[in-house]
Amino acid sequence: MSNRVRISLDAMGGDHGPATVVPGAALARERHPDMTFLMFGDEAILAPLVAAEPRLKDCVEIRHTTVSVAMDDKPSQAVRQGRGKSSMWQAVQAVRDGQAEACVSAGNTGALMAMSKICLKTMSGIERPAIACLWPTVRGESVVLDVGATIGTDAEHLVEMAVMGSAMARIVFDLDRPTVGLLNVGTEEMKGNEAVKEAARLLREMDAAGLTYHGFVEGTDLGKGTVDVVVTEGFTGNIALKTAEGTAKQIGAYLRSAMTRTLSAKIGAFFARHAFKALKDKMNPSRANGGVFLGLEGIVVKSHGSENAQGFAAAIDLAHDMARHDMIRTIREMLDQTPALAPA
Repeated sequence: MSNRVRISLDAMGGDHGPATVVPGAALARERHPDMTFLMFGDEAILAPLVAAEPRLKDCVEIRHTTVSVAMDDKPSQAVRQGRGKSSMWQAVQAVRDGQAEACVSAGNTGALMAMSKICLKTMSGIERPAIACLWPTVRGESVVLDVGATIGTDAEHLVEMAVMGSAMARIVFDLDRPTVGLLNVGTEEMKGNEAVKEAARLLREMDAAGLTYHGFVEGTDLGKGTVDVVVTEGFTGNIALKTAEGTAKQIGAYLRSAMTRTLSAKIGAFFARHAFKALKDKMNPSRANGGVFLGLEGIVVKSHGSENAQGFAAAIDLAHDMARHDMIRTIREMLDQTPALAPA
C-alpha cells in the first residue's frame, strides 16, 4: 500500500447525507493527514460543501451520481434499482476495483451488506460475513460480533467469527493474542445451545494462532471488558447492542433529572461537572461508532444512520486503521494458521 489511504464515501447515505458526511470527513482528515477521499453523490450538493471546508482542500474527488438508497428500501429492491449507479454501490465498487482501500456508508444496513457481498464476495474459508463493533468497557474497549449481519449460526461460523474478531482486535488494540469469549447464558461448560457448546469445544482443542480462548462470558461481562473479543450470533448481538445504547440514554436521563431536582443537587452538579463530562464522553456512542463488515474481500464500515459529523468521523477513523494495517491480509493469515479453518 502507498503512504496514502483513500477512503470511498457513500455521501448520500444516512439520515443526514452530505450534511454529516462532508464535515465528518473533514474531522477525520484532520486526524489522518495521509487520507484522501472519493465521495459518491450529487455533485451539485457536494461541491459547495467540500469547497467550504478548508481541511478537505486537494484531498477529495467527487464522483457524481443522482441515485441513492433510501433508509427504508428493502435490500433486494436497493440492489435492483441501485446496482452500478447508486452512491452506495459505487462506493463499494471503488474498493473492489482497487480505487479505494475502504468504504464507509451511513446508509441502509441491509442494502449495504447485500451490495458488499455481491460486489466484493466473501473470503475463502468464511461461511458468512459478520458485523463487528467496538464496545466501550470499564477497561477500555472490546470487539463484539456479530451485531446484526445474520440471524442464527452454527459452531463453525462462531469459530470463524472468533478468528475474524481477533484479527480486528490485533489491529485496533495492538495485541498479539487477544482473549476471546463466547457469549452464553452462563459460564459453566454444560450451559448453552449445541452450537455454542460445540464452538467452545473447537476453540479449546484447536491451536489457533493469534488468539487465546477464554471460555464462556455472560451479558454482564460485556461492560466489564472481561475479554478482548466477544462472539455471538447476530440476533443476540443486535439486541445486546440496542439494549446497551438504550441503557446509556436511560442513565443519562436519570442523572439529568436527579441533578436538577433541587437547589442542593444543582450545586453538587456544578462542582461535579468535570466528572459528569468525563462520564458523558465515555458513554458517548459517537466515540465508538462504526460496524466493520468482516469476512469480505474488502473493507466496508457501516456508520449509524443518525450519527452526527463526530460519529461519522469515528467510522472513517476505524476504516483508516483497518486499511492502514491491512486487515484483510491479517484475517487470511489467521485463517490459514487455524487448523479447523485452513483450506484443505
